[in-house]
Amino acid sequence: MTEQDVSPQSDFIREIIDNDLKAGKHDAVATRFPPEPNGYLHIGHAKSVCLNFGIAAQYKGTCNLRMDDTDPAGESLEFVESIQNDIRWLGFDWEGRLFFASDYFEALYRFAVTLIKRGKAYVCDLRADEIRAYRGTLTEPGKNSPYRDRSIEENLDLFARMRAGEFEDGSRVLRAKIDMASPNVTMRDPVIYRIKRSGHYRIGDEWTIYPMYDFAHCLSDSIEKITHSICTLEFENNRPLYDWFVNELVEGPKPRQIEFARLNLTYTVLSKRRLIELVESRMVSGWDDPRMPTVAGMRRRGYTPEAIREFCARIGVAKNDNLVDIALLEHCVREDLNERAPRAMAVLKPLKVIIDNYPEGQAEDMECANHPQRPEMGTRKVPFSRVLYIERDDFMENPPKKYKRLGPGREVRLRNSYVIRFASMVKDEETGAVSELHCTYDPGTRNAPPSDGRKVEGVIHWVSAAHAIPATVRLYDRLFRVPDPAGTEGDFASLLNPGSLEVVPAYVEPGLAGIVQESRYQFERIGYFCVDTKDSLPEKPVFNRIVSLRDSWAKIAAEPAGK
Repeated sequence: MTEQDVSPQSDFIREIIDNDLKAGKHDAVATRFPPEPNGYLHIGHAKSVCLNFGIAAQYKGTCNLRMDDTDPAGESLEFVESIQNDIRWLGFDWEGRLFFASDYFEALYRFAVTLIKRGKAYVCDLRADEIRAYRGTLTEPGKNSPYRDRSIEENLDLFARMRAGEFEDGSRVLRAKIDMASPNVTMRDPVIYRIKRSGHYRIGDEWTIYPMYDFAHCLSDSIEKITHSICTLEFENNRPLYDWFVNELVEGPKPRQIEFARLNLTYTVLSKRRLIELVESRMVSGWDDPRMPTVAGMRRRGYTPEAIREFCARIGVAKNDNLVDIALLEHCVREDLNERAPRAMAVLKPLKVIIDNYPEGQAEDMECANHPQRPEMGTRKVPFSRVLYIERDDFMENPPKKYKRLGPGREVRLRNSYVIRFASMVKDEETGAVSELHCTYDPGTRNAPPSDGRKVEGVIHWVSAAHAIPATVRLYDRLFRVPDPAGTEGDFASLLNPGSLEVVPAYVEPGLAGIVQESRYQFERIGYFCVDTKDSLPEKPVFNRIVSLRDSWAKIAAEPAGK
C-alpha cells in the first residue's frame, strides 16, 4: 500500500470506531476479512479488503484473513490459494494472521453445548420445509416447534449423537431458543447446526455436523478478539442475532457488527451464484476470464492494483445500496496507466503503405520516447522502411470536413518520423476495398517541420512491414449489454454482450517480442494493452485490451452535420 491508501479518511464506520475508542470500549482496533472459499474474489470483495485492511493500517491495528469454511459444499484449496494471491496482489498483508473457521469447530461445538446447558438451544426433528412453515411471516408470528421443550439432558444426548453420525442428513438440527414471536424473523429460533455428510477440503470426514454461518461467524470474531466486524448491508437484519450469540456466550469485550452498502457495478454481476453459473456454463473461459469482475480476471485484463484501490477509495462507503458506473473504474485504470504505461506502436487493422520514393532495401531506426511526459522512462529505437502498415481507419477515400488523417491530396506525419503524401491506391478487384496505398515522403521532415512552412496537422502511427511482429490482440468489452443485468427480467444468458470479445490479428513493433507477461503498454492512439498471462508466447505474443483511449474523431463523426 502507499501512504495515500493509509492516510486518514472519514466515513460513518470510522466515526463509530473513533467513538468506541474514545469511550474506552477497546484499546486497539482489530478487523478481519472473512471470505468463504467457494469462489474467487471479485471487485466487491476488493472493496471490503481495502476497507478492512485500510482501517487497520489507519488505526495502527491488525486485520486478520479468515476463511469462513463452515460449509464444505463447493469449498476448496484452490479458492483458498486464489484468495491469498488476490489479496497480496491488491497490496495487502495479513502478517501471518491467517485463520480458518474450521479450526474452531471444537470450540464452536462447546459453545453450542453451553447454550443447551443454559436452556437456550434444542434439537429439533422438523424437516427444513416444516421449519420454514413454522417460522411465520413478516406480519404473523411463528409457532413453537413440538420439540422445543425437550429436556436439557435429552438435547445434550441427541446433539452428541448428531456429532457421532447416528442420524441421517437433514433429519435433525440444533436450534437456538430465542423467540418465535419476534418481529425480526431471523430471531425465531434459528438453526445453528445441521447434519451434513460432505467431506471437508481441510479436515475430511472428521465432522458430520457443521455450524451455520450466523453462529460460527460472530463467535469466530470473538475467538480472534475482533473489535469491529464490518460486513455488507444484507446482514443488517442479522445483527440482533450476532449480538445475541456473543452476549450469551462471550465474556469481556465483544465485537461490534457494522454494515455498509455492498458494491453494485453496471454491466456486470457480483452475485457469487451468477459468477459460478457463468463459469460452470462456460459462458466465460474461467474465473480469470478478463471479462469477469473477479480480481483474477481484472488482473489478467491488465488492471493495476493501484487503480482498483483508487476506485474503492473514490466510491467510499455508504449506508444505502447504489449502482456504480463501471466507467468510473475504467477511468481510474486509464488515469493510472496514463502515468505508468510505456508507449508502443501497433496496427490492429493493417493497410499496406508503400513509400515510392524511399530507397528499396533501406531501413533506419527512429528514436521514440517511451513516455511523452516522462523523459526518465527513456527512449527506444523503432525500425522504419519502405513498406509500412497503418491503421485502415487512418485512410478515407472521401474524407469529410475536420478529418485530419490520410486521404487523396492529403499528407500526414508518421509518428516520430516523416511526413508522407498520398499518391495513389490499389483496390481489390472483387470487393472494391482499398488494399494498398502508394505515398511519397519528404526526406527533410524527419522529426522536423516542412522547410517550406506548410502545416501538417494529422499524426498517425505505423509499423515497418519487414520488422513488425505478428500478434494476437483480444479486444474486450463489457460482459453484459444492459446496465443492470442483476435487476433485469429475462433469461440471464440472453443479456450477455455478443461483442464482449473480438480477436484480431495485428502487427506490433519489434521491441514487443519476448516481453514478460503482465507487461502493460499504451498502443498509441488505440488503447492500453497487457501481455496475457496464460496464452502469450515470446514468439506469438497475445495482448489483452485493458481499456480504450478516448477517440476524439469518433466523437466528431457522431456529431450531427453542420456542427
